[in-house]
Amino acid sequence: MPDKVETTLMLIAAGEFSMGILGNVFIGLVNCMGWIKNRKITSIDLILTSLAISRICLLCIILLDCFILVLYPDVYTAGKQMRIIDFFWTLTNHLSVWFATCLSIFYFLKIANFYHPLFLWMKWRIDSMIPRILLGCLALSVFISLVVTENLNDDFRCCVKTKKKANVTVRCRVNKAQYASIKICLNLLTLLPFSVSLISFLLLILSLWRHNRQMKVSATGCRDFNVEAHVGAMKAVISFLLLFIAYYLAFLVATSSYFMPETELAVIIGELIALIYPSSHSFILILGSNKLRQASLTVLWKVEYILNRRNF
Repeated sequence: MPDKVETTLMLIAAGEFSMGILGNVFIGLVNCMGWIKNRKITSIDLILTSLAISRICLLCIILLDCFILVLYPDVYTAGKQMRIIDFFWTLTNHLSVWFATCLSIFYFLKIANFYHPLFLWMKWRIDSMIPRILLGCLALSVFISLVVTENLNDDFRCCVKTKKKANVTVRCRVNKAQYASIKICLNLLTLLPFSVSLISFLLLILSLWRHNRQMKVSATGCRDFNVEAHVGAMKAVISFLLLFIAYYLAFLVATSSYFMPETELAVIIGELIALIYPSSHSFILILGSNKLRQASLTVLWKVEYILNRRNF
């Protein structure tokens, strides 16, 4: 049975999970309803919907792993269950990161102002390329997940079952270290989309600086919607970068359990921090999108109206 500390942490994890599901389901529903109504979906809505779905799955996997670790730790001695959890965590982790990177690139290409031929070509072609890019991200994530799962071999599972025996304990640690090292190296691939998002953010800053310099020369004095678009996109990208750093550090804490025994509490805390990334970023995206923000205000107004009617 879990102690009071673990119970408290589980309740916090459940609260973060609920908020994350609420935000991501809202994004998915609004965009899907618009898709059905208009019989077409814009590139930005397709990216946001794909990102929301991947994060819903990621939230479910993290919470499931957290509950199993506390309530049913013996499940980790069974190879099949561990393979399934590990596969889907790696898959949803990479999908979420790659889809968020696609969003950063889309913001950059649509909002930034550069006159390089390659940039102009990508800016013109990005809408038609988005579906293929998202499918490519899915294929790459599945491939990485299969490689990670294949390295979870029978020797690793056997050492978990018999780790109390002295002659097996040494072998157990070696195999766990080898597995964790492979997993960390493969997940370092997420630094590639992180770097792309960081470059997009820096280029957005450069584009905004150049635009402001041009506006000072012209000195129109009118409201500049281009600056507002730049600032909004930069907020979305920088929030992703900061939250992803926290998420990745939490992932390293959770992975450390393969090196050290009796680290369930550290793993739970790591997963608790990891839940912040897919949960909170959805609300940042809602506030940064006029469509989603207006839809959320409409829902809140209707809820307030229903509650007021019940009070009378």
